[in-house]
Amino acid sequence: MLSDKSSGGLPVHIGFIMDGNGRWAVKRGLPRKLGHREGAQAFRKIARYCKKIGIKYVTFYAFSTENWKRPKEEVDELMRLFREYLDEVEDYARENTRLFFLGDKSAFDGDMARKMADMEEKSAGFDGMTLMLAMNYGGRDDIVHSVRKIAEMAANKEIRISDIDESLVSSLLYTGGIPDVDLLIRPSGEKRISNFLIWQSAYAEYYFTDTLWPDFSPKELDKALEDFASRKRRFGGV
Repeated sequence: MLSDKSSGGLPVHIGFIMDGNGRWAVKRGLPRKLGHREGAQAFRKIARYCKKIGIKYVTFYAFSTENWKRPKEEVDELMRLFREYLDEVEDYARENTRLFFLGDKSAFDGDMARKMADMEEKSAGFDGMTLMLAMNYGGRDDIVHSVRKIAEMAANKEIRISDIDESLVSSLLYTGGIPDVDLLIRPSGEKRISNFLIWQSAYAEYYFTDTLWPDFSPKELDKALEDFASRKRRFGGV
């Protein structure tokens, strides 16, 4: 658990890139799909720990728009895991957690998309924590999604060109109404954000660690939060 000294510097919104599942399995001579199952366990632990310590918004990068390029067997396993996620995240709703899914849901089977929408609707009034899963999500696609909406509004004469500003673009992203990311965490040793919340992370603090996601524990998160609390965020100022 964080020390009292640093607990006042908690981020409001944390983004997690759940990376390293496949490598975790390969290092142990196991099929990659078993790494994803271990990663799902880490997701459960970290999501509940975030709520316990008072993080208000958490976003987990579960499946990107580029991940469809992976081997079919791996994609099929991820889809099976997502169905399990959807069965389990209903438990989070019972814990006063708002559930939100970022990305283009149309790529998923109809029953999955309907279940996502249903859980969003049922949990809309909960305020203990907002838990977001980015599924079939890409940061560039997110911005294109917003721009298309703006183009439609302009074509319908709902807005004028002069009305287009950062606030409007932000409000029409998948995360519309959600605070921007304060802390973005990527395990696995990679040092890039891989098209994750690129608009929303404009002023995020980045934290990279060599720990693979299945091994990312609450203790590892505490290290990231201690580091975050020690930084001075200037947002372009001095």
